[in-house]
Amino acid sequence: MQDVYLKNKKIMQKALSEIIRKHRQDQNKSISLISDEIGMTKSMWADLEKSIKDPQLSTLWRISEALDIPMSTIIIELEKVLGKDFTLIG
Repeated sequence: MQDVYLKNKKIMQKALSEIIRKHRQDQNKSISLISDEIGMTKSMWADLEKSIKDPQLSTLWRISEALDIPMSTIIIELEKVLGKDFTLIG
């Protein structure tokens, strides 16, 4: 069960990082600009976009504000990418 969780967590992190990167690029915001807006280092933001970091809920909220999109938009897009059968609990 732990193997399923770790595998699917990585899949979810990758999908989330791609969604965040897409919205940032669509707005022509640099990593420097957006990381400054939310008070995060550039290296931490880069790690997030490389799916190395798994953001806390409060960080995800700040990201959605900096991207000027509701957090629910990020979640809805994540659910679409992952599909209705996606699970973290195996």
